[in-house]
Amino acid sequence: MRIIPPTLQAKLDSGVTMLCRCWRLTRRDGVVQGFTDHDRDLDLDGVTCRAGAGLAASEATQGQGLAVAASEVFGALTDDTLNEDDLAAGLYDAAAVEVWLVDWSEPALRVLLAKGVLGEVRRGGQAFAAELRGLAHRLAEDSGRLYTATCSADLGDARCTVDLDDPAYRGEGTIVVLTGTSAFTASGLDAFGDGWFTAGRLVWTGGANAGLAIEVKHHRSDGAGVTLDLWQAMPHDIAPGDTFTVTAGCDKRFATCRDRFANGINFRGFPHIPGNDFIVAYPVPGAAGNDGGSLNL
Repeated sequence: MRIIPPTLQAKLDSGVTMLCRCWRLTRRDGVVQGFTDHDRDLDLDGVTCRAGAGLAASEATQGQGLAVAASEVFGALTDDTLNEDDLAAGLYDAAAVEVWLVDWSEPALRVLLAKGVLGEVRRGGQAFAAELRGLAHRLAEDSGRLYTATCSADLGDARCTVDLDDPAYRGEGTIVVLTGTSAFTASGLDAFGDGWFTAGRLVWTGGANAGLAIEVKHHRSDGAGVTLDLWQAMPHDIAPGDTFTVTAGCDKRFATCRDRFANGINFRGFPHIPGNDFIVAYPVPGAAGNDGGSLNL
């Protein structure tokens, strides 16, 4: 239930209003930004809601029950507010958003319309469109522990316990030659075996993408050198001489956990769960094991 300040309610009842919408956005790195569809900047509790981005919103849709409410905001990319580099770097992914209805003549008179997070962001030219997802979207996320054959932990987290700062699991490299938009040969990783960094995390320490991270798609090490393929292109062009650190990858199978990391005791999956082949299996006359005894899974 929304509580509307009596003074604002009186203005609404009068039929003559001076209303606008304001958006207060909090990125995951803690940066707070404000935007408004009014024609001048407004202050909301110390956050300046800028009008220069030309932000506007689509109609919001809301159904009965717990279906996810959705709407979109549109605006211009500007250097001092929203810029393409920050969007491409993922700084706005899952940012928290508050939508306020504000009396622009007296910003203290306002009511919170909705809370949510930024979803898909689309860019085109000097403009962007961002999806606003209501809080109900969290009900569609997996929660709790799942019974799967593969591990549910992330390599290096508190449940896994593998120390990725160990030199055995961490390498430092430099791009030597580009072989594609997101593929290159690198020096400094010759001590690691083929596939060691597949599904690992690469963090750029030098070059235009310094500070950004990306997952490694393939790591190949052979007589021709070390080649890394990334899952997607970086926001900025990579170039020979760019430096990075990369940590080992894990395919979340028990054999990998046991043999590569000697960490089988902390494996967070259920590798002995019967698969679909067991579920649909049936007895065959003359086959071994049809003696009424326990099945060896």
